[in-house]
Amino acid sequence: MSKLTGAEILLESLKHEKVKVIFGYPGGSVLPLFDKIYGRKELHFILTRHEQGAAHAADGYARATGEVGVCVATSGPGATNLVTGIATAYMDSVPIVAITGQVKTFLIGNDAFQEADVTGITRPITKHNFLVKDVSELAKTVKEAFHIARTGRPGPVLIDLPVDVQLASSEFRYPRQAEIRSYKPTLEGHAGQIKRIAKAIEKSKRPIFYIGGGAIISGANHELIELVERTHIPVTTTLMAMGAFPDTHPSSLGMLGMHGTVYANHAMQESDLIIAVGARFDDRVTGKLDEFAPHARIVHIDIDPSSVSKNVKVSIPCIGDAKRILKQLLRFVKTAPDIDEWLIKINGWKEKAPLKYTKDDKLRPQYVVEEIYNATKGEAIITTEVGQNQMWAAQYYKYTKPRTFLTSGGLGTMGYGFPAAIGAKIGKPDKVVFDIAGDGSIQMNIQELATAVLNKINVKIAVLNNCYLGMVRQWQELFYKKRYSYTYLNTCNCPDLVKVAQGYGAVGIRVTKKSEVRKAIERAIKEPNTVLIDFNIEKEENVMPMVPAGEAINRMIGGMA
Repeated sequence: MSKLTGAEILLESLKHEKVKVIFGYPGGSVLPLFDKIYGRKELHFILTRHEQGAAHAADGYARATGEVGVCVATSGPGATNLVTGIATAYMDSVPIVAITGQVKTFLIGNDAFQEADVTGITRPITKHNFLVKDVSELAKTVKEAFHIARTGRPGPVLIDLPVDVQLASSEFRYPRQAEIRSYKPTLEGHAGQIKRIAKAIEKSKRPIFYIGGGAIISGANHELIELVERTHIPVTTTLMAMGAFPDTHPSSLGMLGMHGTVYANHAMQESDLIIAVGARFDDRVTGKLDEFAPHARIVHIDIDPSSVSKNVKVSIPCIGDAKRILKQLLRFVKTAPDIDEWLIKINGWKEKAPLKYTKDDKLRPQYVVEEIYNATKGEAIITTEVGQNQMWAAQYYKYTKPRTFLTSGGLGTMGYGFPAAIGAKIGKPDKVVFDIAGDGSIQMNIQELATAVLNKINVKIAVLNNCYLGMVRQWQELFYKKRYSYTYLNTCNCPDLVKVAQGYGAVGIRVTKKSEVRKAIERAIKEPNTVLIDFNIEKEENVMPMVPAGEAINRMIGGMA
């Protein structure tokens, strides 16, 4: 058997893993790898303009497709530039494999040029990481990395590859399967626990499904819909679970938590049974912990045992894959519990406190999001940045399918949305992809306009431009006596985002009137090029309702009177 270099082994291993696209940026410690990528037609390499953009693009690709995203960077600063993207993927359980170059093995630890302890830096924000010092171990390492990234609770895995290992040679045999003795995720739920859940549902009077991102990861949406239609139990979703259950379904309560719907938060607080599926009871959902759901027994279905009873004490835990467990649960739950009074109460909350905003002639961000929804008929993939734009996108676009809302939930990373949109569009080329952004966050990775334009990646950017770091300004207004300390970005035309887009070769459109909104969106959708629409919205519009920090989730500003 002929020998291959480490760089060739890596590429052949990626081929075995059916990797079609890699996002990245070259540098000295990955030159052997990039030399072997040159002219390789079966692999689509996307040169981003910053390593953080590469990590977010790989993340967006993974979320949109369900496949493992791959990114590459050189050693030292190249690798550390991936860190924010890796941490984003880790917090949101996204399967990516990050490949970093490293200095020669005999220089590791000597403070060599462009050396950084990348495995040490990323250990807290990866599911696992590897430093490969022997080329004969490389193929096995890649197999294990992809297995770890995509199975159990998914997450990022990093492979740190010294330059001399890339140049060394070895025989290539790719393992058929990964055998990792200490890593055996539980997939099947315990039958006894599933029967207990079924009995709890049967006896409940005020049940609610609380759905997290794990339901999307496992592909449990069909089982969830069947279970809800059989039981009529209302459903609330986290930010990460938008699309796991259709927002248009009569049993949907929309998103819960800090900027969730009034009725979702009140339902959680007054429930007697919370059935959590693939959720982790984070602080944005629970609010004040010692006042969270005081009357409820809690069922927690999750593949990650470390998440169960981590924040909230659970009555009935069930460890395993959400799709498999819900499929088993359907065998035992045959009829709806007696919850008519509960549904009447919830419908009363819906009528009394719907999501709303002032509808006048002013250009308001909620209206822009609604018009994007109407123009795309709810069929687009929406990515977001972080802040007010993110919350308005969650509240006013109706998501009916999984993997259509991509956002940085756990880490809250400004600059995520645009490169994630690039990755999503490459993974789903037939979909319209919109990044709903703020004028602050879009500038975090605005250089990726070059990536989109030069690679003909036809994404659309809707900038909700209020001349502020909007969410921080909102907190300063409500809790800091309007002391707008370094949140005012001076003027809506600094920089002129339309000219910036045009400078990169994209189409730039400015919208200053409500009457111009729909035409601009429709023009953007028809354009074969990347388009940035600069919507000059009301400057001090707030995201409502809102749970103040440290309050119970049913004590909301903009809630029920």
